[in-house]
Amino acid sequence: MLNKFFVLWFEAPLQSWGNDSKFWRRDTLKFPTKSGIIGLILCALGKTGAQIEFLEKLSLSKITVFSYLNTYFKDKLRKKVERAYILRDFHMIGNGYNEEDNWMEMNTLKKLDGKSSGAGVKVTQRFYLQDSKFGVIMEVPVNLSDCLEEALKMPVYDIYLGRKNCIPTDFVFQGCFDTHKEAEEKLSQVCIEKKLDLDFTVLDESLPEIGDVISLNDIPIQFGEEKKYRDRQVTIIEA
Repeated sequence: MLNKFFVLWFEAPLQSWGNDSKFWRRDTLKFPTKSGIIGLILCALGKTGAQIEFLEKLSLSKITVFSYLNTYFKDKLRKKVERAYILRDFHMIGNGYNEEDNWMEMNTLKKLDGKSSGAGVKVTQRFYLQDSKFGVIMEVPVNLSDCLEEALKMPVYDIYLGRKNCIPTDFVFQGCFDTHKEAEEKLSQVCIEKKLDLDFTVLDESLPEIGDVISLNDIPIQFGEEKKYRDRQVTIIEA
C-alpha cells in the first residue's frame, strides 16, 4: 500500500514528552515520542478509549523528528541547550477544598468520591522543554491520509504538545506530500522563514553506524485507562 508523508510542526513556549515517568516525577525526553504524536492525532480525531485496532494501523508508521535551534544559539549555546532550557515545575496537589470543609481539612488530599485519602499535600516535579521547535515527518497509510489531514486542520478536541498546558503557537499540520524528500523540502522552507538551524535528527530505526541508538517504550498498543506500549529503537544523529 502506498503511503503519504505528513509534515507536522511542534512549536510552543513549553513542551513535555514523557517516556518513563512516574506520578511524582514527570520527566521529558528532548524530542517528541511516537506515543505522544499518535495521541495528538487521536485528540484531533475525537477518538477516546482503548483504540486498539486504530493504533495497530498507525503503529507501523515511521516517524522522523528534526530538532531545531534559533540561528543565534547555534555556536555559543548549542552544548548547553538540553539542560539550560529544561524547566522544572514544583506542582502541588491536594490542597483543594469547598465551602463545607473547615480550615483543618484544607490540606487533605481527596479521592474521586470526595473522601479523604489519608495523605496530605503532595509535591510533584514536572519537567518541560522551553522554546523548543520540532519538525516531524510521519508516514501514514494513504487510505487514512484524508481523514487525518482534515482532523489536524479542524481538531475535535484541543491538541497539545505532550501535556494540556503545552499549547502550540503555530499550525501543527504543515502539509501532505507524496515522498519523504518533498516533506523534507517543506521543512527546509519553514526553517529558512523562521531562521532556524538543525540541531539533531531522530530516525525511527536502529543505525548504530551513523548515530547513537536508544530504546524507547513508546509504541502505543492500547490507550484508555489501562495503557500498553511496546519498545522500539531510534537513532539520534547530531547535526
